[in-house]
Amino acid sequence: MGRSNPHVLDVEGRRVTVAGAARSGIAAAEFLVRRGARVTVSDLRADLADEAASERLRSLGVELELGGHRPETFANADLVVLSPGVPPALPVIEAARTAGVPVLGEIEFAFRFLRGRVIAITGTKGKSTTTALTGRMLDAAGFDVTVGGNIGAPLSGQIERSTPATLHVVETSSFQLEQIQTFHPWIAVMLNFSPDHLDRHPSVDAYAAAKGRIFENQNGDDWAVINVDDPTVLRLARTGRAAIRCFSRHELVGPGTAVEGGWVVYRTERGTEPLVPLSAVHLLGSHLVDDVLAAATVGRLAGASPAAMTAAVDEFRGLEHAMELVAEAEGVRFVNDSKATNVDAALHAIESFDRDLIPIIGGRFKGGDLRLLRGPLAERARAVVTIGEAADLVADALSGVVPVHRASTLGAAVDAAFALARPKGVVLLAPACASFDMFRDYAERGQQFKAEVARVVGRTNDEERHGRRQE
Repeated sequence: MGRSNPHVLDVEGRRVTVAGAARSGIAAAEFLVRRGARVTVSDLRADLADEAASERLRSLGVELELGGHRPETFANADLVVLSPGVPPALPVIEAARTAGVPVLGEIEFAFRFLRGRVIAITGTKGKSTTTALTGRMLDAAGFDVTVGGNIGAPLSGQIERSTPATLHVVETSSFQLEQIQTFHPWIAVMLNFSPDHLDRHPSVDAYAAAKGRIFENQNGDDWAVINVDDPTVLRLARTGRAAIRCFSRHELVGPGTAVEGGWVVYRTERGTEPLVPLSAVHLLGSHLVDDVLAAATVGRLAGASPAAMTAAVDEFRGLEHAMELVAEAEGVRFVNDSKATNVDAALHAIESFDRDLIPIIGGRFKGGDLRLLRGPLAERARAVVTIGEAADLVADALSGVVPVHRASTLGAAVDAAFALARPKGVVLLAPACASFDMFRDYAERGQQFKAEVARVVGRTNDEERHGRRQE
C-alpha cells in the first residue's frame, strides 16, 4: 500500500535555488530540472569536487553559482532547497524566509514526491549499518526497496522509481530532521543517543530535539522502533503517537526484539518467535548486535520471513569504515572504524576489544567528553596515538591513564601504532572526531588508513621474503 501526499509540489517553471552542491543538492537539482524548474545551485566552494556532476548540471541547464551565496539568488527564488550540510541559520537563508520564500530541507523536499512508504532510521551511531542491513533483509524478502538518504542515493535521487509498493529505507541525520515539516515515516527507528554535532547544534538538548522529530508526524497506524536500553531514546519516542516496538540486547523486552538462547527473537504476549540465530551475525563488535536487533524488528513489522532475514544477516559483513577488519601483519590486526566520529562511537569501538589495543584518536573535535574514554582505555590499551586538531585535547583528557603519542600524519600514526601493537595487538582507527581538519570526509580518512595499512603490510611481507632469501 502506498501513500498520497497533499503537500506535493508543482515546480514547473518555478525559480528554485538549491543551496549546497554535495550529493543531496545535486540529486535535487537534477530532479527539479526534469520537472521543468529553473534551477540555480549555489555553493561556497569555488569548484565542485565532482567535476562530472558539474558538467552534467551545466548540460541540463542548471546555473552554478560557486564561490559564495548571493543574497538575490535566494530572495528572488520561488523555492529554496537546502542540502543537509548547509546550516539553516545562514543570513541568506534567513533573508529568503523573511521575504516569504519557502525553504525546504532536501529530505522534506523529496518526501513530498514519493509514492511509497518510508522507513526512517536515526541515532548517534549505527545508522548506516542498520539502514544497509534493513534494506538487505527487505530485499531478500522480495520487497521493492530503495536504500539511501544520508548514505548511498539521496532521497531526491529515488523519486523517479518510487511506486506505491516501494519501501524507502532512509538513513536520517539530525541535520536532515531539523528541517522537516511533513516528513512522515511509516516506521521510525531510533538506535541510541549521545552528544554529537555540537559544532552545529547549539546544545545537547537542541541536538536531541532534532533527532526526536523523526516521530513528530507519525500517527497510530505507524511504528516507532526504539532501543529501550537508552533512556533518552525512550523519552523522545514517548512524545510521538506511533505504536512502540522495543529492542534490547540486555533485557527480555516485549512486545519487541531481544536476545534469548542464542537467537534474536521477537517477543509478544502470545509467545516468542525466533528470527535470526546469533551464529549468522558476522559483525566485529558486540554493540553492532543492536543494529541487527533494530533491523530485524523492522523486518518483522514489514512482513519479512525469518529465513529471509537470516540469509541477509549471514551474507552481511558490515560496511566499509565501520569496524572493518582491514588486514593482519605480524600478529597485529588493523581495524578501520573511521565512522566513529564522536566520543560514544569511539567508546563502543574500544570496548569491543579486551586487551593490547592501540587506538588512533583525533581530528576535528565535535564536542562531548573525551574523559569517558579513560576507564575503557586503562583496561584495554597499551597506548594511544593522536592526530589532528584535537591532539592536545586528547592528550589532556587521557593524561595519566595511558601513554599518548602524537603523530603529524595518519601514515606516521599507523607506523607508530603498529610498532606499539606488536606482537599480537590491535591497531584501531576510532577517531572520536570529524575528519575535516585533514580529509574531505570520514570515508577519505578510512581509505587513507587502509592505504597506509597496505603499505605497512607490504613492507612487512618484503622484509619476511628478504629474510628468507638471506637464510
